[in-house]
Amino acid sequence: MRLVFMGSGAFGLPTARALAAEHEIALVVSQPDRTAGRGRHLRPTPISEWALEGDLQLERPPDVNVPEIRDRIRALRPDALVVIAFGQKLGPELLDGLQAFNLHASLLPAYRGAAPINRAMMDALERTGVSVISLAERMDAGLVFARSELAIEPTETAGELHDRLAELGPAAVLGVLQQLADGELEGETQDEQQVSQARKLSRKEATVHFDQAAVRIRAWVHGLTPWPGCDIQYDGTRLRLLRVSAVDGDEPAPPGTIHPDGTIACSEGALQLIEVQPAGKKPMSFDAWLRGHPLSAGCRAEAIT
Repeated sequence: MRLVFMGSGAFGLPTARALAAEHEIALVVSQPDRTAGRGRHLRPTPISEWALEGDLQLERPPDVNVPEIRDRIRALRPDALVVIAFGQKLGPELLDGLQAFNLHASLLPAYRGAAPINRAMMDALERTGVSVISLAERMDAGLVFARSELAIEPTETAGELHDRLAELGPAAVLGVLQQLADGELEGETQDEQQVSQARKLSRKEATVHFDQAAVRIRAWVHGLTPWPGCDIQYDGTRLRLLRVSAVDGDEPAPPGTIHPDGTIACSEGALQLIEVQPAGKKPMSFDAWLRGHPLSAGCRAEAIT
């Protein structure tokens, strides 16, 4: 099939590679290069880098809907547009008469919006997945053509889950394109009664309040890793939590109390720190951090305010 691929983030890379292996990618469209790093040098998106390495036709417009870009895409007469983590809304004049599919990182209609992976984890879900949908006027509200799901592991972070979900994309998207080619494409209307939203992450959320169950706090920490991160005050020191586990709390204590074994009392159970990052330093095991910061009686862990 003749395709136009539209994407920016690394989430679309496995699917882009799979599409290029089986179909013709007539054009890749991505976001403009952005400044990054301490030197503030321009850096292409992961999808732009992939397209340049493969010597594919590439456009990087600030607005994909301007007549020049819109007309170029339509003149290619693609069999389909595949849109994954692109970052721009496609207008009706661009989409008119074209078949367009989007890979979304949730089991729609749950978690429509900007941060579906993080929000699913922060809500302590046990399973999530990806959906292939048509593009619609309302965000993530199109017909669902395919879903693929997996279990959320209790020790993984949102960054790790992102990569595992991305690997579900190739089979899901290729399967939908095959249905299109065979004339057997059928979409399912989303149940609006089951819709939930995955709002954009905020740095204001990047801390922990210990008056919750340890399993919920574990999910919150992992859902905010690697960005925006999750910081606490631990015995007066600012500490970023990277990986934690929920354990039984053997000794009843007020939430935030640090037990002699280093676990933190929660409203239910206790939180075991596994990997942390002190301010201005590299990530390390919590045991390694403790060797330089022996605990004192009465010390506490608190949210950053």
